[in-house]
Amino acid sequence: MRQRGSNHMHVGHDSEHTAGAFWKALALIMLVNGTLGLAAPRFLIRQVGADPDAESGMIYVLRMFGIRTLFIAIDLFRLPAQREQSLREGVVVHATDAGAAFTAAMLGQLPLRPALMATSISVVNTALAVLGVRAYARGRR
Repeated sequence: MRQRGSNHMHVGHDSEHTAGAFWKALALIMLVNGTLGLAAPRFLIRQVGADPDAESGMIYVLRMFGIRTLFIAIDLFRLPAQREQSLREGVVVHATDAGAAFTAAMLGQLPLRPALMATSISVVNTALAVLGVRAYARGRR
């Protein structure tokens, strides 16, 4: 919120607190999922109803997504000046993940229940990123 007579932008305490709740929830989810993708891809493969030995290519893919997810989550914590931009990018990343998981479900590329669970997680992540961006934007008004 711009204060009268001031050239400095001030983020309101309520908006800052709200934005903080959203990015922290998102970062926590991403830390857990990223760590599992990187360190325990076989566990995640079994969670989607696949056999890690029969679907060994999924190990590479989950590690790739795991490290990406970890870096984004860590950036949310360590780069506060870039947090709003990270959240904006997160909207695109998580919406794309949701679309890919939903498409995999509809095309029968993954069992329906785990694919819909992955879609739901990505939809929640997208919503948290959108809400975080909106809270930051409200704080600038």
